[in-house]
Formats: sequence, structure tokens, C-alpha cells
Amino acid sequence: MKLWGGRFEHGPSEVFERFSNSLAFDRRLIGADIRGSQAFARALERTGILTAGERAAIVEAFDQMREESRQPGFFEGATDEDVHTLVIRKLKERAGALADKIHTGRSRNEQVSLDTRLWLRDTIDETRPLVAGLMSALVVLARRYPDAVLAGFTHMRRAQAVLWPHYLLAYFEMFARDWERLGEARRAANLLPLGSGALAGSGFPFDRAEIARDLGFEGITRNSMDVSADRDFVLDFLHAAALTMLHLSRLAEDWILYSSEEFGWLELGDEVTSGSSLMPQKKNPDSLELMRGKAGRLIGHLTGLLATLKGLPSGYNKDLQEDKEALFDAVDTLTLELPIAAGVIRTLTIHPERMAAALDDAMLATDLADSLVRKGVPFRESHGLAGQMVKRAESLGVPLGQMPLAEYQAIHPACGEDLYAVFDFQKSVEARQATGGTAPPAVRAQIERARALLAGE
Repeated sequence: MKLWGGRFEHGPSEVFERFSNSLAFDRRLIGADIRGSQAFARALERTGILTAGERAAIVEAFDQMREESRQPGFFEGATDEDVHTLVIRKLKERAGALADKIHTGRSRNEQVSLDTRLWLRDTIDETRPLVAGLMSALVVLARRYPDAVLAGFTHMRRAQAVLWPHYLLAYFEMFARDWERLGEARRAANLLPLGSGALAGSGFPFDRAEIARDLGFEGITRNSMDVSADRDFVLDFLHAAALTMLHLSRLAEDWILYSSEEFGWLELGDEVTSGSSLMPQKKNPDSLELMRGKAGRLIGHLTGLLATLKGLPSGYNKDLQEDKEALFDAVDTLTLELPIAAGVIRTLTIHPERMAAALDDAMLATDLADSLVRKGVPFRESHGLAGQMVKRAESLGVPLGQMPLAEYQAIHPACGEDLYAVFDFQKSVEARQATGGTAPPAVRAQIERARALLAGE
């Protein structure tokens, strides 16, 4: 059966049907389609299209279909054009000619939008706790090693010393933004499109606000022509998902490096690593490499749908069917990846002594410049002087903290014995006390804020 076809003499060719049919992937919308159709049946009763008995029969038939759809083999042998057609066919098998009334005043265009919104709304509700679980794992790991100090990088060069918890909380902030973005994507999806028809609105006086309340939507869409082709809410989710994967990829890149023999700062758990089929000694960071690799996949889904939408004329076009596979794969990838990432964090071991061994006196050059500022030297001048001191130590082949005082004084007479107090990484960390900095009190405040955020306070 088709939901259309009265004006056609011939049905579509077999090859065209295979090309255009979407049941293979949109079948996962069946729960949303049934739920939306039940709400629409109640709306039809309120407008006098269905009697109370007819509505009850349809709703009961949909309830039966929902239970059956959870059984293996429900879709076996189905050749329907899409999930919406399958649902109507199955309804007709149960309710007979009464099923023909369910599409009164309803277009498949708005039905597709409704199903996608319902499904995505529920999916985001399941995904956000996974992001929160990842964030929680970061806080637990931060508390496990409160005093470890490591080199922070800019341009992939050692820059300044930071506390390990401060480093982890940088990623916490990234994922907190992702959690918020997913919430924004949910709000964008949480508007009812039913009552919009194909593009001009419905010819029946549906109370759209009542249908929205029935389905738990926050409000209704405002323009029927816009909603038939609106996939901004899908893009919002794909954007949030791609950014989440981007942040996971950055974390993965860090930890692939930091767990290498060259760094040796941390060790990944056996649960999230694999070995080599040839080299017995290998412990490969496959979980992190896949995390990094799959980020490109989600970025591709976002850019692909943007490219699909950018040239469409107003109103519905069949191109919009291309949103589903991108959306479904993005959800599947993200919801699989987030628990893996949390597992990596939970099973991670760090080696603070190796982190400390990688600290270099030159990383304290800013502290050296600051010490000259405290003696009255303007910062721009002290910055240049500290650079000269670094260069002189390099030419002498000695660490900056072991260069003779005479060498310092040759560069600037304000240098005294107290200069050597600068070369203490713990003091350097403690000096960064501004809100958001890496000093222990500032980091404790960040951890407390993170804890409160996770607790919903």
C-alpha cells in the first residue's frame, strides 16, 4: 500500500523503490510514530472526525502494535516505503477501514517532523546523562591526584606548570558546554509540528496547543510552510554531537601522547587497550584512537546535512530524507563512545614523578619576568630580559635555575640571590590564584563548582 497514488496509472519501478524507500533505517522511529498517531487520533476525536469508540479502537490497535514491534521478526518481509506506511498498513490489519481515517488533515511531511522530534527529544534525554557521567569521572580522577604537577603546553611546546586537576577540569568545562548544547538542541526539537499539513496548514480546526500538551511539547511551531522543511533542530543536535566528539578527540590525542613511552606520564587500563598480533610487548591505545577517528565521522554528518540543506527551495523536498541516516549514526556513535571514554578515565593511572621529571626550568621564565616586575621593571622590558636570560643559559649549557648570579646581573643589575626562589614549580603553581587559575585554592573552587553542577545545585 501507499499513502499516495490516486493520480498515477503505474506504480514506481522496482529500482526507484529501492532507491527512495527508507524503511531500512527509519524503522527505529516506529515508537514515536505510534505515539504521535495516538495523540492525533485523540485530536481527531476532539474535532468530531472520530467517535470516542473509534478513537479507543485505534489507540488500542496502536498499543498492540507497539508491543508487537518489540518482538524479533516484526519487520521481517516488510517492503513498505517507510515506517509511516508500515504503521498504517499494520493499523489497517487490526482496525480495518477505520484506519483510513487516521490521516485526515495530516501530511506525512509533518508526521516525519513529529516523529523525528519525539525520537530526538528522548534520545537527548538518554545522552545527556552519559556526558554527565564522563564529567563526573573527570572530577573523581582530579581528586585522586590533587597535588600532581605537569607541563602545560601551547603550540605543543612546554609552556607553564599546572596542577593535574586543573588540566582535567579544562576538559570538564568543554564537556559541560556540550551538555548545555545538547539541552539547547532538545529545546529546539521540543516544538509540535502537527497541524501544519503539507505546508499550508490543516483544513481541520485542530487545537494544536492541546496536542502539544498531550505529547509533552513545550510549544508549537509558528509557520506551517517553515516547519515542513525545518531541520535546524537536527543540525543543532549534530553540531552538539560533533563538538562533543571533537572534545573527546582532543582528550584522546593528549592521552595517546602522554601514555607513550616517550612521555610515560600515564598508563591506560587493560580494559581499554589492545595488543599487537605480531609484537607481544605492545599495549595500544585503540580506544583513544577510535575516539579520535570517529570524531571525523560526526563532523562529516554535520557538514553533509548542511550541504544538503543549503540549496533547497522552500517547502518540503525529498532531499530531507537524508537527515535520518546522519542523525541515527551520530546518535549511535556518540552514545557508544561516551561510556568508553568514561571507562578510559576510570581505569587511568598517572605517574606524577614522570610528570615532574619533564618540568624544565625554562618553563619558569614568566615567573622570572614577574619577579623583575616586582622590583619595578616594566613587564615589556622584563619579558625581554627574561628571554635574554633563557638564551644565555642555553648558550652556557646549564639549566636556567643553575646559571651563575653574575650572568643574571650582567643582563640586569636588579637581579639578586632572591632570584633563585623563582625556580620552584610548586610556588609557581601557587602563584596563579586568580579565579580559574591553577593555584590549589582556585582549583579546589573549580572542583566544588563542578561538583555542584553535577548535583544540579
